[in-house]
Amino acid sequence: MQVSLLIWSITIALILGLILLDLVTASRKPHDVKFKEAIAWTSFYVGLSIAFGIWVWSYFGATSGTEFFAAYLVEYSLSIDNLFIFVIILAQFAVPSTYHQKVLLIGVLLALVFRAVFIAIGAAALASFSFTFVIFGAILIWTGIGLFKHWDEDPEPNDNLLVRTIRSRVALVDEFHGTKLFIKLNGKRFATPMFLVIVAIASTDLLFALDSIPATFGVTSETFLVFTANAFALLGLRALYFLLKGLLDKLIYLSLGLSFILMFIGAKLVVTYLHEVYAEVPKIPTVVSLAVIASILVVSTVASLLKSKNDPNTKAHAGRITGDKEENQ
Repeated sequence: MQVSLLIWSITIALILGLILLDLVTASRKPHDVKFKEAIAWTSFYVGLSIAFGIWVWSYFGATSGTEFFAAYLVEYSLSIDNLFIFVIILAQFAVPSTYHQKVLLIGVLLALVFRAVFIAIGAAALASFSFTFVIFGAILIWTGIGLFKHWDEDPEPNDNLLVRTIRSRVALVDEFHGTKLFIKLNGKRFATPMFLVIVAIASTDLLFALDSIPATFGVTSETFLVFTANAFALLGLRALYFLLKGLLDKLIYLSLGLSFILMFIGAKLVVTYLHEVYAEVPKIPTVVSLAVIASILVVSTVASLLKSKNDPNTKAHAGRITGDKEENQ
């Protein structure tokens, strides 16, 4: 897959333009996002992503198009799990609803930066050291097993090392002052709760980047497709939050489904390396990967909705990689 500098430039300009559009329209003035606004923005970003995938398919061929859609589906599903963490952070820090948009937009921008860095590192590592496939695969399998064990638990944002360190070393005020991170009182500088929220969001983005980038490389080794799939999935994350925040509690088995997806992609990465070393080992086709990922998402979603209908008191959880219920009680 040969991607010219012109195509890279146009694509990056498109993504930056979408970020600017978000900054000067929906997120310019803090407000409560209504359902109609959320569904309009979600439809816009999903439609744009599908249109981009169709362009990739027609310009670069069916294989590249399939890989883009598989990578986008992986990233979008992981983004939904990311939303669980955002909901927990916003709730535990009692962020006023009018500021949710701004916090989420900052979270998306930070995620884009972190993932761009990891994509560059991952692409360079894979190009020079094929055993990186096994390392990435091991990370995903370990993460998937951990999530499988703790899929019905929630992480504790206050357990975040950075948050604890800031609480112990930085002077803080208890109340929010709009979206300000710092204020001055009687000549002394104080951090606001919004600063802690941004720290928690940023560290969460960093951890998700460590998992999501290997997962995307698991379905395509093309840097252009990895970058664009991540970018388009993240750009729609803010609107998706407001669309799904009332439904997230019903996605009971999503984290469990994601654990299987991560383990499957991890195994695929190991098989990819084995195929390079031993040609007789068959690769797992992208079409098969797309079918497996889509099937897991459909089954976990349908099972979640049925469980929620039969037992309305059951709530979904974000899942965590380590820890156990006894430690959190």
